[in-house]
Parts: sequence; structure tokens; C-alpha cells
Amino acid sequence: MSLLKRLQQGEGGSTSLPAEGAPAAPKNESVASVGSRGYVPPFPTTSQNTYLDLKIRVQNKLLANLDPTLDVTKTDEVRKKILDLFNQILEEERIILSKPERMRLFDQISAEILGYGPMQPLLEDDTITEIMVNGFKNIYIERAGKIFRVPITFEDDEHVMRIIERIVAPLGRRVDESSPYVDARLPDGSRVNAVIPPISLVGPVLTIRKFSKNPIMMDKLVEFGTITPEAVTFLKACVEGKVNIVISGGTGTGKTTLLNILSAYIPADERIITIENAAELQLRQEHVVTLESRPPNIEGKGEISIRSLVVNALRMRPDRIVVGEIRDEAALDMLQAMNTGHDGSMTTAHSNSPRDTISRLETMVLMAGMELPMKAIREQISSALELVVHQERMRDGSRKVVNITEVAGMEGDVVTMTDIFTFEQTGIENGKIMGRLRPTGLRPHFMDKLEGAGIYLPPSIFGVGEKRR
Repeated sequence: MSLLKRLQQGEGGSTSLPAEGAPAAPKNESVASVGSRGYVPPFPTTSQNTYLDLKIRVQNKLLANLDPTLDVTKTDEVRKKILDLFNQILEEERIILSKPERMRLFDQISAEILGYGPMQPLLEDDTITEIMVNGFKNIYIERAGKIFRVPITFEDDEHVMRIIERIVAPLGRRVDESSPYVDARLPDGSRVNAVIPPISLVGPVLTIRKFSKNPIMMDKLVEFGTITPEAVTFLKACVEGKVNIVISGGTGTGKTTLLNILSAYIPADERIITIENAAELQLRQEHVVTLESRPPNIEGKGEISIRSLVVNALRMRPDRIVVGEIRDEAALDMLQAMNTGHDGSMTTAHSNSPRDTISRLETMVLMAGMELPMKAIREQISSALELVVHQERMRDGSRKVVNITEVAGMEGDVVTMTDIFTFEQTGIENGKIMGRLRPTGLRPHFMDKLEGAGIYLPPSIFGVGEKRR
């Protein structure tokens, strides 16, 4: 009988007492899949302190014996050394563990040294799209558009802070009481936001939007029902034909994913400048310059804003400027770039509808403090912007493109817009929203621009001659 089982029996008699009345987890179940159904960890509550003490004791002894000059970037080599030391310590301490317990303990300790602690298995699970840590006790995940709580905890708030520091330190960023929130990214491109006390009242809060290990391509979006082949053909023509595009939608609707996919259609012979708060875009062209904003240092100096990067990008001879997200006065400079020969530029913005996207752009331009008349701002928007692609997260958790709308121009003081594609919901089956993105039968005014670039689209793309099903 292993040490842990003996300790468990000595403390409570039963080895399968569930925590908080929840059912015990079945055997051979991964942490992530167990969490999605509400099961509890494999070790009962009565043995948690004993297991934690054992883990900390072995971990501290291992760290004391580990060569501090080891290159942690050579993961396989360091992991092998950790395993050798781990086995040696267990023998010296005469700690008897079963094989599953031994592997579980080693995985957790190596994750503390080389990875991101208790979150490591969640980061390695490709079915999880988002990880939310609300203090050290409460961890949630998003899978298939739905949120679940998982039976994983950190040791304490200090443990969460150590992981946050491990994420932000390599990027030259900081998070402390004077700067209690930060945007960062993991080495694989996953987006990270951290908020700590005093502005968080539940302890350190960490939100990770995972970056897919296998980049999502347009055919996957079609397979998921996010967009239709006809709309894909149209958007591909728009990117190749240098149409200025804003991708809009709420949080987590897939704006950055779609921007990443659409940017792949930019011809390889063009110079592309990308500008982001935390670099997420993964463009596959060779001639790409990636710029990233920078927060102020501890003295409040050295901040590099998105707006200043957009202004600087104009001096770098770009063919296209791709901004990860417009959220402030940088909107004015982005519109100026679109109006000064940088056709085909793209960005994303938070909004509730294509019309609301125009209103938000107006508001963000006003944030620049230039005191421009509203009509002048709207003329800039209608002249610079040509297409709004709007996405939504539906009630069933699916993400769909619901509008592809042309910015047609001005009528009086109003920016006119024309829907080219709209999502038509046909019903709900087994809780899943059914419907299709359908063409409205209208051709955009910029078709002459596309045809001037040698791009011709068949009338069927716009629903001409289509029979409604």
C-alpha cells in the first residue's frame, strides 16, 4: 500500500470521500475532462494538506539540489535532470508512491519549475479555449463556448502571483500595487490579462485566451458554420482588392481569429506593418514588421501607445497597416492612414452591430481631443472605411459572422450602410442555433475597384439567381 493511501486511511478511513458532496471522479479521467462534468480531484479533501506538504517538501529539496545555471529553454534536458533528482529524493526520503501517484507528483513539480503550475494541464488541453483564475481557489475554463469550473486550485494568492510574474517578466512588463493590471502573452501567442489587489477584491485574477496550436484556417470556420463559402470568396476578393475592413463584435466573438485568417490573403509582395497591444497575429507572409505597444515604467514614463505606433508606421513605407484592435484616439490616425494611400488596411473594434461600429469610431475619434465637427468625422469614416464584418457569439456558444456590411458613403449628415450578407436564423435544434449567412442580392459600390484590380466575382456570390431553401 502506498504512503498516500496509508495516510488517507489514517486520517479519515475512507479513500473516496467526495469534496463538498460532489461525486467522485472515474478512473483514467483527465483533469480537464473531469472538470467539465463537475467531478472532484482524485485525492479527497481529508488528504489535501498531507499531499500538499509532501509536494512542497519534495519540491523544495529538488530546487535546492538543482543546478541554477541550467538553461530552462532546453525543456527536455532540464526535465530529464528534474526526473533524475526527483527519483533520487524519493529514494533518500523513503517515500513509497504508486506509479500513478509518482507521475502525478512529478508532473505537478515540473509544471511549477518549467511551466505554469496547476494551469499547465489546462494549457495543454486543446479543447479548452479560455482559462479564468478568480483568486487561488476558483478556476474556470471555457470549452465549446460554455464555461465550467474545474477542480484545481493554487496553494494561495502568492502562488498565483508567482505564475503571473513568470508570464509578464520575460516581456519586460510588471504588475504591482502601483500598476495592478497588465496585458501580456504566452510564448505560443495566447493572450493574457492579469488583475491584482487592491483593485481586485478576490485576489489575483488571471484570464488567458488560448492561442490554437493548430492555426484555424478559413475552411475550419466554414466547417464550424461561422461563415459560408460564398462570403469567404467575397472577403478574399476584398482583401486582395485592397478594401479597408473593420471586423467588429463583442468580447470573445472571434474578431482576432478572423483578422488573422483574412490577413493571410494579403499578397506576399506587399509590406505589412502589424500593430498590437500584445502580439497575437501570426501572419505567414515574409515581409511583415510586428510592432507592440508598451505600458509606462515604474516612474510613469516610457509609454508607447497604439496611436504613436500607427503614426510611426506611416513612416515605414507600409502597403498595409493591420491594427489588432482600435479602442481609443488611435482611431483617428487609423482613418487617416486609410485615407492616405494605405488601402487594404484592417483592424478590429468592439461593438454591438455594424451601425454601432460607426458610432464607436466617431466616439474614439473625439477622444483625440481635436474638436472636429461631427460631419467632418463622419466624412472621414465614410471615405476611409469600406466594409464592416460583424461577428456575434450566439446563445449556444457558437460564433458566427452575422453581417457583412458596406459603408456606402454619406447622405446629408448620415453615414449610409448597405448589408451585403446577413445571418438568417431558421430555428433551434437540440439547443443549437440553425441558420445561414445569406447574400441580400445587392452588389457593393466598390465592385468597380475590385474589377479594376482584375478581380471578378460571379453574380451568384451575391445571391442573384439563388433559390431560397
